[in-house]
Amino acid sequence: MTGNKRFVHAAAAFVALFWLGMLVGVSFLATPVKFQAPSLDLPVALDVGRVTFALFSRIEWIPAVLLLAVVVLPRLSGWMIAAAISIVALLAAEFFWLLPVLDTRVAAIIAGEPLPSSPYHFLYASAEVVKALLLLAIGLGSLLRLASPPAASASE
Repeated sequence: MTGNKRFVHAAAAFVALFWLGMLVGVSFLATPVKFQAPSLDLPVALDVGRVTFALFSRIEWIPAVLLLAVVVLPRLSGWMIAAAISIVALLAAEFFWLLPVLDTRVAAIIAGEPLPSSPYHFLYASAEVVKALLLLAIGLGSLLRLASPPAASASE
């Protein structure tokens, strides 16, 4: 593997795994834990979640652009390109569609309006799981490429 390819795979691994760490910390640790706090009532917990995800969804665009730059521009393997594009598509769906819908629902709940159940929280959580798995795949795939002997990577 050439020095340039090694750098690109190292960068892809770093960006993917760094983003994965942020995602796990926000979506899979901090968010569920706040609902376990007995002194935090549901409207307050939902409002904290709304503010948290509004900021996090903006911050996620930074590693998204970096990931596209280190995976798509140097044309790493096809599955990594597809995974990176899929992650960014999920982020866009969350940012432009799901979060606004969820914000409206949270505002209604905080205002005391009764709402029927909806699939939106499940869809958001599912998108987060898929993003996490794809980021893990890109990160581990890049690390495995870095760890492979030079002769095994001659075709790159």
